[in-house]
Amino acid sequence: MFPDSNNQNWSAEDSAETYRLEDWNAGHFSINKDGNLEIECQVNETNVRVPIMDIIKGMQDRDLFMPALIRVENILDHSLKILNEAFKNAIDNCGYQNVYRGVFPIKVNQQAQIVEEIVRFGQPYNHGLEAGSKPELIIALAMLENEDSYIVCNGYKDEEFIDLGLRAIQLGYKCFFVIETPTEVPVIIRRAQMLGVKPMLGTRIKLSTRVEGHWQKDSGDRSIFGLNSLQIIEVIDMLKEADMLDCLQLLHFHLGSQIPSIHNIRRGVQEACRYYVSMKHEGAAMQYMDVGGGLAVDYEGNQQRSLNSKNYTLDEYCSDILETIMMTLDPEEIDHPVIISESGRATAAYSSIFLFNILDVAHFDPVRQLQEPPQGSDEKLKNLREILEIINPDNLQECYNDANYYRDEIRHLFQHGQVELRERAIAENLYLEVLQNILKMAPEAGVLSEEVERLQQSLTDIYYGNFSVFQSLPDAWAINQVFPIMPVHRLNEKPTRQATIADLTCDCDGKLDHFIGDESTLALHELRDGEDYYLGTFLVGAYQETLSDLHNLFGDTNVVSIRINEDGSFEFVHEIEGDTIEDVLDYVEYDIKAMKERFRRTVERAVREEKITVKTRQQILKSFAESLTGYTYYEVD
Repeated sequence: MFPDSNNQNWSAEDSAETYRLEDWNAGHFSINKDGNLEIECQVNETNVRVPIMDIIKGMQDRDLFMPALIRVENILDHSLKILNEAFKNAIDNCGYQNVYRGVFPIKVNQQAQIVEEIVRFGQPYNHGLEAGSKPELIIALAMLENEDSYIVCNGYKDEEFIDLGLRAIQLGYKCFFVIETPTEVPVIIRRAQMLGVKPMLGTRIKLSTRVEGHWQKDSGDRSIFGLNSLQIIEVIDMLKEADMLDCLQLLHFHLGSQIPSIHNIRRGVQEACRYYVSMKHEGAAMQYMDVGGGLAVDYEGNQQRSLNSKNYTLDEYCSDILETIMMTLDPEEIDHPVIISESGRATAAYSSIFLFNILDVAHFDPVRQLQEPPQGSDEKLKNLREILEIINPDNLQECYNDANYYRDEIRHLFQHGQVELRERAIAENLYLEVLQNILKMAPEAGVLSEEVERLQQSLTDIYYGNFSVFQSLPDAWAINQVFPIMPVHRLNEKPTRQATIADLTCDCDGKLDHFIGDESTLALHELRDGEDYYLGTFLVGAYQETLSDLHNLFGDTNVVSIRINEDGSFEFVHEIEGDTIEDVLDYVEYDIKAMKERFRRTVERAVREEKITVKTRQQILKSFAESLTGYTYYEVD
């Protein structure tokens, strides 16, 4: 099952192929001659590489230990740059007669460091923000200083939300209210008239176009968001009656967060254009088209129409949107609208790397010293031992069936007290030895049963990682999202084990067993005594921090934001220490002061009952207090 290591013929290129690095890394990562994974970026036209292990060393020097999240500002900037430049190039190439304005959906990653950097770097591109709630609108109003950057307000809006947006318009911002339901319209009209502000309105339309993947419910007639054709007419009539139809300027649609097929995108834009034309004919002052999010991230790098991939490039995405609009509007002699997109996933995903160390490994290898049955053992145990002597490529299935039979019989005898624990342990060990031999000989055998074909998965190692899936990679659990995972060092060595990864939580779902390439195991290296082994999970900048969960009260991890310089050095721009135990207890409404007092009374009672001394009492209370300020994850002394 697991070949011996042979590092003499193993290279960084072999590791890159094993982990399909070139397929998914989008030019952001590479492996150096020392076998370390590097972050790669351009700084002032200079190609710069920084080993992730150097960043880990810098974190350790600052007492920021695993698990940890690294945010790379250069990668975030690059994603913004290529998005805006791709649309600009497509506009120039297609002869499109208007401009592109991007907005970042704050919900994708609400962390201040992310939003601040997007606003800072996006200012020359007039890149704005999308807000789906009052807190997000507050963020947009406080962060954006460029009045040419748009604010798009989605979601359901109460009076306070609407007033904030109207105040933004008073300040000179282009702040759009996207109407999600006709009931919002009277409120917007009333508040706009009361404040004397002319609102900028859009409608989110409910397209019949369906997409594939997890977010298909965002599209089609049963979508929970947006207006159908009857409701659009209702909105238009209400605005006409209020003499505010000239405020309706934007059409918005959203097909899903990760759209794998360019065909779906083209069809969606084409249908949206028909609404745009019709609303223009109704008298609306249409000038803007918001194509929503959906620009996919190729997590697997296979460039296919699949859940974790996509079958188009960024340039193709931009060109197809513009060409479809032109093909629909030009025959109608309607001016091209300003194009807005809410590409959050594609903007943020690549910029964050989640790192964790491996604490332990569970192997399913036989123990050599437990092979021989003791004198007087049950006959079935001896029969199980004899399978090892006769197994060959021609009788694998028969040996597999016999091994299962004898192993199960011995378990039955153990349950009835007819064999001892040591005999059962020897039986389990012999059974593993038989399975390992079957696996080695399987390539030489003929047709085998599905059970035998699945042996590799059942015998794979379990590597125990210092992290929580629910806190740091919630989509891996919730929607089977695949993220690229690989070691960040030792990549000039051959990985000789196949593994799944378990986290620290007491939950059977706390694991990673779905990897790129539709693999159920991941190739990893043997652990070395006294040496940490680090894995990186990539493309986690979108949604993972926002959706995190306090399962088992594992809190936020340590976070660093780095900026890479032209000379190859890097700066720790921001450092955020992860949650302490006290922090997470406070989140779930525990009174820390009261807990300390209750525990003090418990310890004092133990003194009175002479279970412990006063000196021990002091040590216990000190340990309790120190634990409250400690990291929620596994800490190495």
